[in-house]
Amino acid sequence: MSVVRFEHVAKSLPYGFWLRRKPVLRDVSLTVERGEVYGFLGPNGAGKTTSLKCLLGLLTPNAGSVEIFGRAGSDPEARRKIGYLPEHPYFYPHLTGRELVDYFGRLFDLPGDVRRRRTDELIELVGMTAKAGQPIKQYSKGMMQRIGMAQALINDPELVILDEPMSGLDPIGRREVKDIILSLKAGGTTVFFSSHILADAEALCDRVGLLFEGRIVRESAVDELLEVRVQYWDAACDDLKTGQVPGFDCRATQGDRLYFRIAAAEDLDRWIDTVRQAGGRVVQISPHRHTLEDFFIGAIRGDRDLDAGARLGESP
Repeated sequence: MSVVRFEHVAKSLPYGFWLRRKPVLRDVSLTVERGEVYGFLGPNGAGKTTSLKCLLGLLTPNAGSVEIFGRAGSDPEARRKIGYLPEHPYFYPHLTGRELVDYFGRLFDLPGDVRRRRTDELIELVGMTAKAGQPIKQYSKGMMQRIGMAQALINDPELVILDEPMSGLDPIGRREVKDIILSLKAGGTTVFFSSHILADAEALCDRVGLLFEGRIVRESAVDELLEVRVQYWDAACDDLKTGQVPGFDCRATQGDRLYFRIAAAEDLDRWIDTVRQAGGRVVQISPHRHTLEDFFIGAIRGDRDLDAGARLGESP
């Protein structure tokens, strides 16, 4: 059973003076499996937050269905298993950070000793020990994100849902949140987070869904998206240069140097042997990884050629 499931979800929201309905989500379908870190990616306004609100039962889809652990997101039994950090959390400003985390522990009916121990552990985990006694109204945006992460974990959830968790954090804070997400994954926790910062997803995710204008334009494992290899050869052989050798894709020429691309690492030995037999010399073999940003831009432009953005003759 999938931990998270969207099935053909559509949602419209009112806007403007006359409250006309604007489509925000259009036929969104995706699944998140147990133990995955899933990145829900897209530019601002793509519909990520609306999707998460539908998932949590805060909004009702106009069409389709959303489930957490096989139940509706509004189901109390499902909610007990999740932790949630919204993009713009609002916490009672008169509470201290420690009181806030303890308060959420009380909402989950945690025993007093467990609640106090978890509160101390989580405040230390998010780097807020020195500031835990200050009122939240004195917190910066980054401090708010850190204490929000602590409250999202107070119930030791099986699923953690994070909406733009890196927002407002300095480089140290971003690194700490990444480490937290990776530690959750190592412990078997499922993490579903939205972001428009593609480098974060590239470093953390097992799979990503790319959302654009309310539609999933691509869903794939990160490794499948990123692994493309580019090869360089120094060879003067006309057959290689003109592409008459089957299986060779000559990308560009530069003096006596030819640039080739190979898509499968298992073909590398055969390629090297062929080049040598043709009188050429291998001078460099380098892996080239497209960034997730390359694939996202290609996807939202409707470009399914993974090398569409590559310029011939350029070394990666």
